[in-house]
Amino acid sequence: MKSMIRKMIRLVSGAIPEGLALLFVRVALAGIFWRSARTKVEDGSWLQMSDTTVLLFREEYGMPFPEITGLLATYAEHFLPILVVLGLFTRIGAAGLLVMTLVIQFFVYPEAWWQVHILWVALAGILIARGGGLFSLDRLTGHKFG
Repeated sequence: MKSMIRKMIRLVSGAIPEGLALLFVRVALAGIFWRSARTKVEDGSWLQMSDTTVLLFREEYGMPFPEITGLLATYAEHFLPILVVLGLFTRIGAAGLLVMTLVIQFFVYPEAWWQVHILWVALAGILIARGGGLFSLDRLTGHKFG
């Protein structure tokens, strides 16, 4: 019985299952921020920040210099998820998304820790600790920081 359990554990803890799990983690985390990024730009454009974004950063989020912070958030929410999905510089991309999550948690929506942000932190933490996994460009190219 113990040998059968050990075989099952080896089967599910190998490089391929871990690589698939990390791929799903990368897509899940990146998807959250990508969808948010797309709400910050004008319809039909890639990076043309909308007037509504500036208004949100000024009025609802209370961020200083809303034109600059809105633009930085918009660019980061586009660029970092692309890195994470591709698995290119995965740890760096995940760390950037972790920092964004913590800024949102502490300065924008402090009441959302248990509902949402703890999951984002967990996803980013897994990628920072484990990297992009078997199915990533980091693995393919041998990046040390992946």
